[in-house]
Amino acid sequence: MNNELMFSSKTDLWATPQSFFDKLNRVFKFEIDVCALPENAKCPIYFTPEQNGLEQEWIGTLWMNPPYGKEISAWVEKAHLSAKQNGATVVCLLPARVDTRWWHDYCEKAEVFFIKGRLKFGGSKNSAPFPSAVVVFRPNLSEALADDATDRS
Repeated sequence: MNNELMFSSKTDLWATPQSFFDKLNRVFKFEIDVCALPENAKCPIYFTPEQNGLEQEWIGTLWMNPPYGKEISAWVEKAHLSAKQNGATVVCLLPARVDTRWWHDYCEKAEVFFIKGRLKFGGSKNSAPFPSAVVVFRPNLSEALADDATDRS
């Protein structure tokens, strides 16, 4: 195990492996990468740290591989709310931190796909020291039907 990386805070930005993204993009056809750097953006339209994706309106089909630091909960909350309030589909690559509050508050309400093995994020020699999951936030049929009880006879 790479203890230096595991206990390091050198970065909380993990570039998505291109082949992994390509597989998801074939299914979802992403329009916007909501948190990217110019050198690792996965979509022609993307929000940089200077543009602060958290302050942008999220509509359409979005890709999100957020910074994995303390602010991850704000990114996950934004993905959840964008699906619920704006009808967005937000596909997130997240560390599978099932013991955290943000996971229980938001990810449990979404579609979760655990990734077998450990991803090797862009530019790194070794696989990540943590498991990952793809979490999909999108409009939910049961919520839509529950919200509109007035249409029933």
